[in-house]
Amino acid sequence: MKRREFITLLGGAAAWPLAAGAQQLVIPVIGSLHAASDKGTEHFMDAFRQGLKEAGYVEGQNVKIEYRWADGAYDRLPSLTNDLLGLRVNVLVPFGTSAIRVAKAVHAASSAAEIPIVFAAGNDPVADGIVASLNRPGGNITGITSIASELGSKRLGLLRELLPDIRTISLLVNTDNSIGVNERKDAQAAAVALGRELEVFAAKNEPDLELAFEMSVRRGAGAMIIVSDTFFLSRMARIAELATQYKLPTLAPYREFAMHGGLVSYGANIPDLYRLAGVYTARVLKGTKPRDLPVLQPTTFDLVINLRAAKTLALDVPPMLLARADEVIE
Repeated sequence: MKRREFITLLGGAAAWPLAAGAQQLVIPVIGSLHAASDKGTEHFMDAFRQGLKEAGYVEGQNVKIEYRWADGAYDRLPSLTNDLLGLRVNVLVPFGTSAIRVAKAVHAASSAAEIPIVFAAGNDPVADGIVASLNRPGGNITGITSIASELGSKRLGLLRELLPDIRTISLLVNTDNSIGVNERKDAQAAAVALGRELEVFAAKNEPDLELAFEMSVRRGAGAMIIVSDTFFLSRMARIAELATQYKLPTLAPYREFAMHGGLVSYGANIPDLYRLAGVYTARVLKGTKPRDLPVLQPTTFDLVINLRAAKTLALDVPPMLLARADEVIE
């Protein structure tokens, strides 16, 4: 073989990997929409990325994630959704009830109907009109639900076991999130059935949180229940601090509350829901139609009790309640 022919052949061979590399640079993009802040939710997103990884996608290698955070300002969600749809992401993933509702509405009114949606950790998607049914979601949307609104009466019952003599319980809601309306109705019905009085307090920013605890104690509440909400979810550490500061026995829906020093938590395992959302997102990226993926529900709900917090509050946790706990923090 002549030298010139060899050089030509070598040059052509060298071009092949470059062309293949150029194709590999075109990787799918996930649009991640959050009503909350990126502070305090890092481990949830770690779980989402773990789900992607289990299905073969690693951020920065063969998939890109565009993050948009509303930082608790829910009125920003429409513009953030439009921003992601404008990028023509391959999948839109809204996290939390408010983000899911806005994403569905904005998506339906846009020219980006071909972009699939996989939602994560929202309220009852059938009651909210997000999907036609859990088994057959229909349209171009599916996801994972935490069915939070069905747990209000259970949480009230747990507080009654822990504090049988309390008459008044405060309920902390975010008026910017309609999921609180559902949990409020559920808890109020349970309070009437149990002969307890329910005082509702609203919080949608940091100053509201402390004021709610202060007013709860002032109004004579013997305990507090935190409803499911992404704003509260990203501030579990602060809420646990306030519960300790005001010496108010408090129950939250997220395990992170008890881990940060709160008394008790009861609810779905949110990191696991995020992980499943990652798995579902990967399946959609690989070509599965959302309408062919049934909406997943949590099958277990974790009860976590923090005995250090109980000691600080001078509470004796009933042995039967401790026996039922999935985790006890000594």
